[in-house]
Amino acid sequence: MKAVIIGGVAAGMSAASKLKREKPDASIHVYERGSFLSYGACGLPYFIGGFNRDASKLIARTQEAFAQQGIQTFLRHEVLRVDPKAKRVEVKNHDTGEVFQDDYDVLMVAVGCDSITPNIPGAELPSVFYVKTMEDALLFEKIAQLSNIAEVVIVGGGYIGVEMAEAMLHLGKRVTLIEAADRMLSPFEPEFSEMAAQELERNGVTIRLGERVTAFTEEQTHRLVHTDRGQYRADIVIAAFGIVPATDFLKGIGLDMARNGALVVDRQQRTSLADIFAAGDCAVCWHRIAEENYFLPLGTVANKCGRIAGANMAGGHEQFEGALGTTAIKVCGLEMGRTGLSEADAKRKGIDYAVKAVTANDHPAYYPEPVKLTIKLLYDKRSLRLLGANIAGARNAVLRVDIFATAIHAGMTTAELGMVDLAYAPPFAGVWDAVHIAANAAK
Repeated sequence: MKAVIIGGVAAGMSAASKLKREKPDASIHVYERGSFLSYGACGLPYFIGGFNRDASKLIARTQEAFAQQGIQTFLRHEVLRVDPKAKRVEVKNHDTGEVFQDDYDVLMVAVGCDSITPNIPGAELPSVFYVKTMEDALLFEKIAQLSNIAEVVIVGGGYIGVEMAEAMLHLGKRVTLIEAADRMLSPFEPEFSEMAAQELERNGVTIRLGERVTAFTEEQTHRLVHTDRGQYRADIVIAAFGIVPATDFLKGIGLDMARNGALVVDRQQRTSLADIFAAGDCAVCWHRIAEENYFLPLGTVANKCGRIAGANMAGGHEQFEGALGTTAIKVCGLEMGRTGLSEADAKRKGIDYAVKAVTANDHPAYYPEPVKLTIKLLYDKRSLRLLGANIAGARNAVLRVDIFATAIHAGMTTAELGMVDLAYAPPFAGVWDAVHIAANAAK
């Protein structure tokens, strides 16, 4: 059996490893257009910001380790075309310029996403940085350390934009963050987005919401970011406009795609073409509560779906249980997590829902330094089935979102969650944990 895998980071290498375990005699070729395999892209802002100075810690497994496992990997090799009828791919070696073909019995697409480059003047100036890959981070980390880099403008208030804002603060930079929408971190409920904005402002970030960037220009000693409301001086610009599936090279061969270019797959990670699988940021995934395909470009989803793809490439019939869009972020001194449906999701689906917001301590006042946790639950008004949760607090917030995710995954009601036997000890939680308090208030 011969397998070709396009993309060698999260989903691709999870698939390759699982396939090799299931079929030790399988021949596996992995083509990765970048220079690194199996790295933790979510750790890039923390490497750039100096929280971790050792880039090698971001590498989960080296090329040599995969070779010992019997998986052949080819770095700086980009697949240019796929011929599903001939079961053949065309590959370019970016080091030599050679273009060659490789055959497959099964194909896995795990190419991830590219950064969105906006169609505005100056978007490709050398002072405008897009932080998406390991190569991006290694370059930008050196530039960000320079003493003459003092003013940083970040365009985009999503996860990367916010994490890069904290990274730049950690390096002592003055930071302005510009977001075209009326709030940042849109997967969270609006009041939690506001908490994040307030926390960044408390730490010195200038926030500009509802402001659209129209151009970037370079002067002799500085750069300017032009918006529909004014202009901002910068030494460097971090462009975090968003991401788009890197699937342009697959258009026209018969693969079903979502509007944004993400590959449509079933719950076994099979595409619309025989013997072609896909997973990770370049594909949709099944949402367990919404019961429809969502685009959730998350490392957790990529690894799980990649593993399932690998099992099914080996002849299995494993099925993805479904994601909940569970995410977490650290915003300076604030922890935030969310899972399940948002109010916007519930409205779109016509669900008769209710919400409840509470504030509770993370542990009792008779143990030092309790902190307030803000929790908002979304649940079915009639059945009380839990549908979504947001949580924020100075500490001990994010890991509690995993309790809500588990409850939603299991289809629990707020009443059931309110009586779950959670651990209690004064340094960690009260006899009624903040999770209990929120669930029991949601009636």
